[in-house]
Amino acid sequence: MEILGVDIGGSGIKGAVVDTKTGELKTERLRLKTPQPATPEAVAETLKELVEQIGWKGPVACGFPARVIHGVVYTAANIDKSWINTKVEELFSKTLGSEVYVANDADVAGLAEMHFGAGRDYQQGTQVLFLTIGTGIGSALFLNGKLYANTELGHLKFHGDSAERYCSDSARERYELKWKEFGERFNEYLTYVEFLLQPDVIILGGGASKKFDKYSECFTVKTKVIPAETLNMAGIIGAAMYGELRMKEAQKAKKK
Repeated sequence: MEILGVDIGGSGIKGAVVDTKTGELKTERLRLKTPQPATPEAVAETLKELVEQIGWKGPVACGFPARVIHGVVYTAANIDKSWINTKVEELFSKTLGSEVYVANDADVAGLAEMHFGAGRDYQQGTQVLFLTIGTGIGSALFLNGKLYANTELGHLKFHGDSAERYCSDSARERYELKWKEFGERFNEYLTYVEFLLQPDVIILGGGASKKFDKYSECFTVKTKVIPAETLNMAGIIGAAMYGELRMKEAQKAKKK
């Protein structure tokens, strides 16, 4: 199945048509700047522009930087506060004139990583925690290869604030931390998460995962920690995969 996968971020909105069976991009990746302020209406119009430039007429699925439950946005840690309680799927579908599916960006990136990346060897009988290290910390939890959505473990209370304010990639830049210093901070967070969940494997994605070798020696957790493989394409590929899952669910519901 081919679906237009879109990765909506704070600075850019990126998309491409994806073959969900292979994870292959069937068109060039297109990137448009995220409008500022990134209000719901402005983002919807930019999404429409991206779809039109790609020339796509089929289903669209998006990864979005918030907790999205039943098509409604419930958090806004790294996006405009006007998004809270916005019916994002309804807004995007109305603006585009076609069905649009939306899920948390870390969740969809995790779907891509579990099927086409480092997680493909950890399916049945394992619990996998996928963490993205970027502007914030995103999380996706998988048990027996199935997603438990909207965990948002970057928002755990940590050192008097949220974890992502302490050890995300943007925190590393803000505090001008050397990679070893960042690694020691992130190890504290991993130790806490390990205590809470006891996962079998932790996969690190996002921007900072490219520098995995510069800080991974600081990790003292017993859980196996490995870098992601899908990297920049994970959000786009995973969004398309999420769209396919939703379409199959809708088809099953119709048959009933």
